[in-house]
Amino acid sequence: MADRTDKSGILVLGLGRFGGAIAETLTELGRDVLGVDADPTIVQSYAGHLTHVVEADTTNVDALRQLGADEFKCAVVGIGTDIEASILTTLALVDLGIGTIWAKGITTSHGRILERVGATRVVLPEHEMGERVAHLVAGRALNYIEFEDGFALVETKPPREYIGKTALVLFPGVG
Repeated sequence: MADRTDKSGILVLGLGRFGGAIAETLTELGRDVLGVDADPTIVQSYAGHLTHVVEADTTNVDALRQLGADEFKCAVVGIGTDIEASILTTLALVDLGIGTIWAKGITTSHGRILERVGATRVVLPEHEMGERVAHLVAGRALNYIEFEDGFALVETKPPREYIGKTALVLFPGVG
């Protein structure tokens, strides 16, 4: 990392499909990424693609400390095949004082445990993508992204009778 003391890098633990995609995209966006995985084959496949990539047991606080994980303010736990490792890794990051922890949950119960252990944000990729695709399949939606507290951003095609007309949109409590 250029200067880890500024804490601008992002730590990604678990470089499977989910964590690997996050790490590569963050790198493409110009962020410094330290990718960590227990599988040497996966680590080797990301060499040259990420800022740094190392093989380590992410459930071991001492191993993470030796990697300088405690110098990061943001981490992503992308571990999905081993629920115990996911939970223990999240707990290790909390113990290291990482301020923002994004964690992948496999089930809603797993997600609830990750939140209780200290994950800042839990992502349930298959569930969330399933909801998104259902909205796309069900109607006029071209794109659908749901946010917290029941808010969503929907890109849609207007009914033919509305094309070329001005729309008035009212937002309760605004104005």
